[in-house]
Amino acid sequence: MGSRIGEVVTNDQDPQFFPPVSEKPFIVRHWKGLLVVLVIALLMIAFVLYLRQKQAIPAPARGRNGQNGPVAVSVATAVAGDMQVKIPALGTVTPLATITVRTQITGNLQKIFFTEGQFVHQGDPLAQIDPRPYEAALQQMEGIWQRDQALFADAKLDLKRYEGLVKEDSIAQQTLDTQRALVQQYAGTIQADEGQVKTAQVNLAYTHIVSPVTGRVGLRQVDQGNYVTPGDANGIVLINQLQPITVIFSIPEDYVSAVMKRLHSGDVLPVEAFDRALIKIADGKLLTIDNSIDVTTGMVKLRAEFANADSSLFPNQFVNIQLLQDVLKDRIIMPNAAVRHGAPNGVATTFVYVVNADSTVTVRTVTLGVVDGEKVAVTAGLAAGEVVVTEGGDRLRDGAQVQLPDAAPASAGGAAPAAGARPPGKPAAPGTPGARRARPRGKPPQSQ
Repeated sequence: MGSRIGEVVTNDQDPQFFPPVSEKPFIVRHWKGLLVVLVIALLMIAFVLYLRQKQAIPAPARGRNGQNGPVAVSVATAVAGDMQVKIPALGTVTPLATITVRTQITGNLQKIFFTEGQFVHQGDPLAQIDPRPYEAALQQMEGIWQRDQALFADAKLDLKRYEGLVKEDSIAQQTLDTQRALVQQYAGTIQADEGQVKTAQVNLAYTHIVSPVTGRVGLRQVDQGNYVTPGDANGIVLINQLQPITVIFSIPEDYVSAVMKRLHSGDVLPVEAFDRALIKIADGKLLTIDNSIDVTTGMVKLRAEFANADSSLFPNQFVNIQLLQDVLKDRIIMPNAAVRHGAPNGVATTFVYVVNADSTVTVRTVTLGVVDGEKVAVTAGLAAGEVVVTEGGDRLRDGAQVQLPDAAPASAGGAAPAAGARPPGKPAAPGTPGARRARPRGKPPQSQ
């Protein structure tokens, strides 16, 4: 539109119609954007430096099946030998004889001849009861016996006279019969007196208490000076026979037939006793087996005897027992640590890694037999002299390259081992310097 006459026309672009604006520096006005740009630049610089450093480190050589070089493992050699079949059990040390020494008469405990914990032999004196009352009783019985013997002798003389008078018809037959009965009465009295004398002698002997067995005495249950009786529950002292000593243990009923067969054939079955730390403390032999099986547990009790010359076995001690049931001849034996369970060929089985001459491994399916501690017998799949992997198998696959404990590490280009290294496939001697110990076994791999 055109302007009217008399109106003032203004121009929007004329600076005289705007208020004055203060001019700020560029950095102040755009500091946020500059900060973002600076951070991005620093990150890019750090990333470039990281790439250069990574390229400076040579990449490790890749072995077969995509693995980074040989895998350090521990190995063992399968050997041929005898395998022992042992039955483990938990046993209790039980003395052959446990004697509670009690007095058989009443009286004052006059003397004690043993020391607590002393080792005594059979017949050694242990204690003495006051013998004076029993000495007096014996003397009294002996006096009565002598008196009755005199009466018996006089009656026999009268009987002899009466027999002569009867022949002369000087006395009646009844008188002779009465005298004969009197003689028999005195004879019975003499026998009773003899029994009383022997009883008094035995009671007097009981005043001297001796050890009935050879063994070790325990703590004293009564002190000297006390009045003791045969009814005392604890007695005077407890004696345990320690040499020899036995161990009672139980085995499952599945082993009963095999053990009985060996016993009936006259074989001696060795038995070993171990403490809680599985350290052997004694060797013995099986004595006998119980006559019945416990129906509640399915176990049967056995008794083994140990010489215990060093007193290493203590009464009521709990021990771990290893009963040698049989010895298998000419078996292939390897460490139990070499056994692996998995499905290398798609079928769940038991296998081992066998080390080849070129330091590679082959998966070998094996059939296991008897296990004896850390050793296991192989009935099929392995030959004597073959080397198996015991540790480090969690990183192995069929055909993988391995580094033996005494072999030098291979270079990136697959150079030969250093001079002096043992040939591949040979086990390292124990304590070889520089031998590497691989990590423990993990989950068995699946074959590719």
